[in-house]
Amino acid sequence: MRMIGVLACLGFLAVSATTAFAQTLKPGDTLNITVLQDPKLDRTVTVDPGGKVAFPLAGHIRASGLTPEAFENILKSKLKSNYKDDNLDVTVAVASAPKDIPEEDLKPRIYITGEVLRPGPYVVRQKTTLMQAISLAGGVGTYAAKRRIQVRRRVANGDESIFVFDYSAYEVGRDLEGNIVLRAGDVIMVPERTLFE
Repeated sequence: MRMIGVLACLGFLAVSATTAFAQTLKPGDTLNITVLQDPKLDRTVTVDPGGKVAFPLAGHIRASGLTPEAFENILKSKLKSNYKDDNLDVTVAVASAPKDIPEEDLKPRIYITGEVLRPGPYVVRQKTTLMQAISLAGGVGTYAAKRRIQVRRRVANGDESIFVFDYSAYEVGRDLEGNIVLRAGDVIMVPERTLFE
């Protein structure tokens, strides 16, 4: 009798593992990414509404529809040219997936991705400016291209409007009008700076 219980438990674990392994990434998923050879790249990122993830040295990579393992392989291939070690060890783990609660889906959200300390979706219940949103995300990261921050907004016919914001100019009292009021669905992208920025 005990053996049957153990076998049933093992079967359940195998099915659970297979389900977790076969899971595909989707917008809103939060991922923990670690790079063994370069711990300063370790970070938590969120798959943006367009299905992409921003990652230093790799740029914006499509993640939606891929398994975590497939995304790992793409990330390894993008990062490989930056390291001498051929056996680059990159791990992608799903930290959390969006809840399937209709109430949650109705809450107005903005999405912050790229070089901020805490990327992800943020519920906005009141008027929120771009600088307030960046503050919610913990501020810009070490590798942020402060002069090229973008707000992407879907407009009525399905097109996208892009607002460019110069964070550095705002810090010294210029480009105050660039600190726009956000709308639900806006995506704030803080790109990684290039070598000479």
